[in-house]
Amino acid sequence: MTTLVTSAFLLALAFSLALRLYLASRHIRHIRAHREAVPAAFTGRFTLADHQLAADYTVAKTRLAMLSAVVDAGVLLALTLGGGIEALTVFWLGLGWPPVVSGTALILSLMAITGLIGLPFGLYATFGIEARFGFNKTSVRLFIIDQLKSLLVGLVLGVPLLLLVLWLMYGSTLWWLWVWLVWSAFSLLMVWLFPTVIAPLFNRFLPLEDGELKQRIDALLTRCGFRSSGVFVVDGSRRSNHGNAYFTGFGAAKRIVFYDTLLNQLDGDEIEAVLAHELGHFKRRHIIKRIVLTFALSFAFLLLLGWLLEWTPFYFGLGISTPTLAAGLILAAMALPAFTFPLTPLMSRLSRRQEFEADAYAAEHADRHALVSALTRLYRDNASTLTPDPLHSAFYDSHPPATIRIQHLESLPHTGVSA
Repeated sequence: MTTLVTSAFLLALAFSLALRLYLASRHIRHIRAHREAVPAAFTGRFTLADHQLAADYTVAKTRLAMLSAVVDAGVLLALTLGGGIEALTVFWLGLGWPPVVSGTALILSLMAITGLIGLPFGLYATFGIEARFGFNKTSVRLFIIDQLKSLLVGLVLGVPLLLLVLWLMYGSTLWWLWVWLVWSAFSLLMVWLFPTVIAPLFNRFLPLEDGELKQRIDALLTRCGFRSSGVFVVDGSRRSNHGNAYFTGFGAAKRIVFYDTLLNQLDGDEIEAVLAHELGHFKRRHIIKRIVLTFALSFAFLLLLGWLLEWTPFYFGLGISTPTLAAGLILAAMALPAFTFPLTPLMSRLSRRQEFEADAYAAEHADRHALVSALTRLYRDNASTLTPDPLHSAFYDSHPPATIRIQHLESLPHTGVSA
C-alpha cells in the first residue's frame, strides 16, 4: 500500500506539473499568434502598441510562472520523498519539547523554507518584470519593510492559531470538528480585522474627499440600499501603477476602497460604474456564498485529513517514517494540491459567472457604457491581455476574458442611470 501511495503521488504531481506547463505554453503561443492585431471588439479603443505591450507583459509573467511551477514541484519532492519533512520532524522531536510546541516549530520552519525559496521569484516579479513594463514603484526599502511586516503579522496571528489547532489535534478524537469551528471563527475574525487593523499597517487609507464624486457615490449607495463604514482612497501608487477598487469587511466594518491610481485613470461616470459592479457582488450575495463554500471545502478537507492521519501508508508513502500529527498536517497541505489542481476550472467558472452577474447589476444601477469604457481603460492601463488562450483562461481566470466580457455588457439592456 505504501508503494501505491508513492506511485499515486508521483503520478498526480507529474500530471499537474505537465498540465500547468502545457497550459502556460498554449497561453504564450496564443498570445503571440494574436500579437500583431487588436481584436475587433477593441478597435479604436486600444492602440496596437498598447495591445503588444499587454501581450509581452503577459508572456513575461507566464514564463516566470512556468519556472516557479517547476521549482515548486522540485521543492515538494525534496521535502516529501527526499526526506526534508522527515529530517525536520526528527530534529524538532529531538529537542524534547511538548508535541504541540515541536509541531508548531516544524510547520513554521517548513513555511520559512518555502518562503525563502519563493522570495527570488517575488523579487524578480517586482523589480524585474513590473519595473521593465513601467508598473513598479516599490523601492527596495519598502519591499523589505512589507516583507518584515507580513512576517510579523503572520507570526502574531499564525502562531497562536497553530498552537490551538495542534492542541486540539492532540487532545480529542473529534479534533477535525473542533479545528473546523476554530478555523471558521478565525476566518470571520480576519474579515473584520483586515480592513480595520491589518491593511492600514501597509497602506494609508483616507476618506474620499467631499465633492462631486463623493456626491455621486453617495447617491449610488442610496439607490442600491447599501450602508458602509465609509468610502476610502488607498495609496496604491506607492507600490504600483496598477489600479483597482474593492469592497471589503463585513457588517458594520464594510468599506469601499479605491486605489488612488484608479481615481486618476477613470472619470466620474466610469468610477460610478465600477463601484456599481462591486456593489453587485454584495447584492447578489457573492461574498456570503464564497464564505459558505470556503467553510464547506475546509470541512471536507479536515474530514479527509482526520482519516489520512490515522492511515500509516499516508506517511510512509510520502517520505515520513516518523509519523506525527503536525507532520501529517503540513504534508497534506503541501501534497493534496497536486491531486486537486485538475479541479481548478470549477472554481474559476463559478467566479466568472459571478462577475457576469455583478456586471448585470452594474448595468441596472449605472451606465453600462461607462463600465465598458472603464474596463477598457483598466485593461489598457494594467496591460491585461485581450487574447488569452481559451483553455488557459478556463483554468485560471477569475474574470471573463476581455472580449467576452465587453460583448456581454454591450448586449445587456440599458436600464441604468446616466450622469
